[in-house]
Amino acid sequence: MKSRFRNIFLVFGIVAVVIMLFTFDVSYEELLNNLKRAGIYLPLVLLLWLVIYAINALSWYIIVRSGGKVSSLTFSKLYKFTVSGFAINYVTPVGLMGGEPYRIMELTPYVGVERATSSVILYVMMHIFSHFCLWLSAVVIYAVFYPVSWEMGIVLGLVTVFCLLLSILFVKGYRHGMAVACVHLGSKIPFLKKWVIRFSETHKAKLENIDSQIALLHRQKKSTFYSALFLEYLARVVSCMEVWLILNVLTTNVSFVSCVLILAFSSLLANLLFFLPMQLGGREGGFALAVGGLSLSGAYGVYTALITRVRELFWIVIGLALMKIGNKK
Repeated sequence: MKSRFRNIFLVFGIVAVVIMLFTFDVSYEELLNNLKRAGIYLPLVLLLWLVIYAINALSWYIIVRSGGKVSSLTFSKLYKFTVSGFAINYVTPVGLMGGEPYRIMELTPYVGVERATSSVILYVMMHIFSHFCLWLSAVVIYAVFYPVSWEMGIVLGLVTVFCLLLSILFVKGYRHGMAVACVHLGSKIPFLKKWVIRFSETHKAKLENIDSQIALLHRQKKSTFYSALFLEYLARVVSCMEVWLILNVLTTNVSFVSCVLILAFSSLLANLLFFLPMQLGGREGGFALAVGGLSLSGAYGVYTALITRVRELFWIVIGLALMKIGNKK
């Protein structure tokens, strides 16, 4: 990627972080007291995400390597792109609008624009699809371990239908590709319509080639497909350990199974508010509602969301710093 574009991503990220710091919904004294209260658990949470990002990077690495080996592209470089990509996603409204173009531009010098685009689209699809798997798992776990009232039954039923419908859509995308469909969807958006149509006409052959590469992985390399999906789902499950570590500061009566439910339902609400950077407010409310639904104090959820915000800010700074280190000339 040209240094000019990398600097644009970097400046945007720095501005977003500064805005977030000045709009934090707690006083700095209260924040400092909560961080002291976390004690040894805060470093453990920060280190946990070192492992989670490694799993994410490995999933993407498998997808990239499925198209053929690239000697100059090491796992460490892809790990760097992964952390920086997620950092940009965190600070970008509508989430995936920032980090994925960055990944494509960084990967292009190694594998070419078409292969870079198809691998990033595939990885994003895996990343999102693992959300559906976690939410469906949470529905099953709740039904098995907790009494289900008729109100909760309706909620669980709606979540199940929502996830299954989106899963069907994604399976169709895996079989036929998503690039052309995304461009077609973009052509319906006001103000972007003319530009998208012109882009699709100019790059029609490339878009079709990208879709053929996406479909090829699902059709001929199923082991790679399911390995990448399993790793993304594993990363989701491991991230539940973060909630368990944070809640252990407040109580020892929370099981890991409960933490899976808390993360699943809070992430569902947060993703419904995808248009907010870092899902500001949505995640706090999601955590509070999730722990409240498990008969825990809503204050536990607010505290968990607060420590999670600190972890996100820490890794955003790391990701932005990595953008300027070890780049391909």
